[in-house]
Amino acid sequence: MTVGAVQLTVADAEAMEALGASVARLLRAGDLVVLTGPLGAGKTTFTRGLGEGLEVRGQVSSPTFVLARTHPTASGVPLVHVDAYRLSGEAELDDLDLDYAGSIVVVEWGAGLLDGVAESWLDVVIERPTGAAVERTPGAAEGDSADDPADEPRRVSITAHGTRWAGVALPSA
Repeated sequence: MTVGAVQLTVADAEAMEALGASVARLLRAGDLVVLTGPLGAGKTTFTRGLGEGLEVRGQVSSPTFVLARTHPTASGVPLVHVDAYRLSGEAELDDLDLDYAGSIVVVEWGAGLLDGVAESWLDVVIERPTGAAVERTPGAAEGDSADDPADEPRRVSITAHGTRWAGVALPSA
């Protein structure tokens, strides 16, 4: 059940992080955020903003090769950042044995892999202009999802599903 949705234009990487920080203020233990978008769209940049808003210890970076990273936060509710790009299906995601109830879980590339995991979640879809440049993070491999979005506007849709989000005001422009 969809209970709310917003569509935003995000000007650059700094604004994407600010959007993530804004969403972080809404999150609590048991929340699931599913990020969708092409390589270089800004999924990890958004998650860095979530990390800043949740006051995580250490730097939030893409878990591309380790699949999942757990970041302790000031509130004690960990931020679990998952990159499902290399997973072949729901069973492999389930094998990660994530603590959905006691954490805030963010899954990049998770669309279609999380059916039945939660009754409520946020879908964040990031679209970048066709042919948009990608600024590679120093040391990142070609095609690594740690790539940052070039400073070009993005379209971001945030859709809230389930009773947890009923009546919650989603961030606006």
